[in-house]
Amino acid sequence: MTLYRRHFLRLSAAAAGGLLMPPIAAAQTYPSRPVRLLIGFTPGGPVDLVARLMADALAERLGQAFLLEHRPGAGGNLAAEAVIRSIPDGYTLFMTSPAAAINHTLYPNLSFNFARDSAPVGGIVRLANVLLVHPSVPATTVPELIAFVKANPGKLNFGAATGTSLHLSAELLKLMTGAQIIHVPYKGAGPALTDLLGGQIQMMFNAAPLSVEYIRSGKLRALGVTSATRLPLVPEVPPIAEYLPGYEVSNWYGVVAPKATP
Repeated sequence: MTLYRRHFLRLSAAAAGGLLMPPIAAAQTYPSRPVRLLIGFTPGGPVDLVARLMADALAERLGQAFLLEHRPGAGGNLAAEAVIRSIPDGYTLFMTSPAAAINHTLYPNLSFNFARDSAPVGGIVRLANVLLVHPSVPATTVPELIAFVKANPGKLNFGAATGTSLHLSAELLKLMTGAQIIHVPYKGAGPALTDLLGGQIQMMFNAAPLSVEYIRSGKLRALGVTSATRLPLVPEVPPIAEYLPGYEVSNWYGVVAPKATP
């Protein structure tokens, strides 16, 4: 257990390093043609949402299209490697997230080193996640959920792409409570959310902005947020840290290019 906790803390520290990315500095002639922005997960998740908003803003400001290209699989590694191996001319970029930093420890045989082989372009946003359960789950608070899971070990499933902050949000909850909740791997948050709404899985963590509609409509129940304090977006949802002191997870997003990009 101690080794697992140390491992988790190392992953968190690596992910936090992504927040230190410098601002963009581009020549006036760039871009002179459309730019590809690769995403390592399926459409409908938080990485996709942030990428779409940013691509629209960049296209309007710079006068060229920023085209989203989804290459889900291997926790985002397929898209990351495609960008790292691409021509370093600034026309192939990668929408990065904590998974890019975390994957270095989860996949020991990668043919690339993300930190070494990529060049940071800019940080974009930092978000908190929210713990969601299907209405069929007999719990309205985090303590009630933990009590139910401990009375029914292995009965609940949670969905997440492996190595993402959504995945590790659940793993940290399991680590700190001893709860036995089964991980169901997905290629992105979008398909996991669809299955949660349909009752195929019972819980998941998702970015707060993508969860508000389902919380307010009663389609899903929010038990807690991963930030240390309450979120203005969902002020009625308490931080998980109120029940588990020290619990905190955040999601960050940024853009990187191949290392040799001018």
